[in-house]
Amino acid sequence: MREPQGSRQFWAQVLGGEPIERDEAWWYILPPRWTQLSFQRVPEVKTVKNRLHLDVLVEDLAAAIRQAEGLGAYCIGDVHHAEAGTFQVMLDPEGNEWCLVVPA
Repeated sequence: MREPQGSRQFWAQVLGGEPIERDEAWWYILPPRWTQLSFQRVPEVKTVKNRLHLDVLVEDLAAAIRQAEGLGAYCIGDVHHAEAGTFQVMLDPEGNEWCLVVPA
């Protein structure tokens, strides 16, 4: 991540939990009932697909999209409807892809 401090704040608001600073290049959050999510500063920008993709389960897709956009996320394409559920591909403020998902 280019700016772990900003990313940890974004993800703390999306997933819950308080951001914790280990040092100026390393932050993490502990979302409730989940595992630690860490953010480390790296010098290069993202140039290819994510190596990890998060699906965030929600009950109300439209409300979750509005909340995420209010925090600085962007929608990619249209809402998708599949056998497994309905989802919207998103980009976080640093351009990492993730999805908001309402399971079937």
